[in-house]
Amino acid sequence: MELETGGAYADLHLSEADFAERDLADLKLTGCSLADAQLSAVLLQGARFTDCRFTRCRFAHADLREATFVRCNFADPDSHSGVEIAFSQLDQASFEACDLSFADISRSSLWSVAFKDTNLRGARFHRADFARALSPRTIHTAAAFLRCNLELADLSEAALKGCDLSGSSLREADLTEADLSGADLSGCDLFQALTAGARLAGADLRGAEVSGLDLTALASRDGMKVTLGQQQALLTAMGLNVYAD
Repeated sequence: MELETGGAYADLHLSEADFAERDLADLKLTGCSLADAQLSAVLLQGARFTDCRFTRCRFAHADLREATFVRCNFADPDSHSGVEIAFSQLDQASFEACDLSFADISRSSLWSVAFKDTNLRGARFHRADFARALSPRTIHTAAAFLRCNLELADLSEAALKGCDLSGSSLREADLTEADLSGADLSGCDLFQALTAGARLAGADLRGAEVSGLDLTALASRDGMKVTLGQQQALLTAMGLNVYAD
């Protein structure tokens, strides 16, 4: 089947379709599936995917700006592998209730991307760029990970200053040298997360699970927001013995 720009299709198996270097802006797919597909230099700006399945697929130099994915599955349970996205544009893309387990997202632009109620367990964000230069002196960082599963995810060195990660699980995630200054981490689970060298100045950690979070290993923490109930866990992680009055 020949897909067309702006076309709407449902319940198709598209593994044999040719996506390479195609202009498929505003494409709408519902209940479709792709397996072992190479989506190279494809233009999918503004496309909408609902209840679709992408198995062992790779996006390279793809334009996914403003694309929307709802209840889509990108994970392969048999091989425990996820989708590969490299050198691509995902600015203002949206993923809602999707499974992106073990996704490998590298060297791609993700400014103002939104992940909501999405499984990102073991996902890797290598040199992912969440920022946009608005002027030579102004750089704006924007991204949202709302109520997501980011357990074992690799966000090391990620620049997520001021971003919203509220309600997400970051258990055993790698946040080494990540910039989370001013980020909303309220209600997050940070149990055994790797945070050495991370910047948490001004971050909101109220209601977060902070057991084991060593404040002395952070690159910055001034103005970090916590509750009275979190004090004991934070002081214990610093090696202090806390006793009741």
